[in-house]
Amino acid sequence: MNHKIAVYLILAILQGAGLRAQQAGTRVAVVDGQRALLETREGKKAFEQLRARFEARKKEFDSRQNEIDQLVDQLNKSGSLMNDDKRAQLADSTAEKKKRLQRDQQDATDEAQKDQQQIFQPISGRLDSMINKYAVDNAYSVVLDYSVPGNPVRYAAMGVDITKEVVALYDKTYGEGAPPGKP
Repeated sequence: MNHKIAVYLILAILQGAGLRAQQAGTRVAVVDGQRALLETREGKKAFEQLRARFEARKKEFDSRQNEIDQLVDQLNKSGSLMNDDKRAQLADSTAEKKKRLQRDQQDATDEAQKDQQQIFQPISGRLDSMINKYAVDNAYSVVLDYSVPGNPVRYAAMGVDITKEVVALYDKTYGEGAPPGKP
């Protein structure tokens, strides 16, 4: 589900709660959690560490890609002038280099994602605590994170959680005998 749709859906549910939300003085805020994470001093430092760690590998991959591009260019320009064995050997060598580069790039991407998660997870946990503290201190009932598609709620006050009521309404409307997939 598109994160903007999710935000609108949540706001519509809050508006549907109407009277209770008004009585509670519901305040809704949004946060760009990704940007907040990267704009903290600790986040900036962690990002620089990751960037520096993988910069050398990026240069190596670029160099290898240039070599492959040159081989492909050579094959395209003078392949018809080569004997069949030499052309086949060059094509095989180029294909093998491409395959190795793709594997190495995928391994580096996987490693970078793992490192990124390990480095940013503790920061993210502390940031969540700060979002919650700020929300409580400033009387926000709901904080929506618009940087995370499909998971926009970062904090919700107990009084605005309508899960129990929605389940009761669903059960009242459809009961146990409702056919699957029927509205």
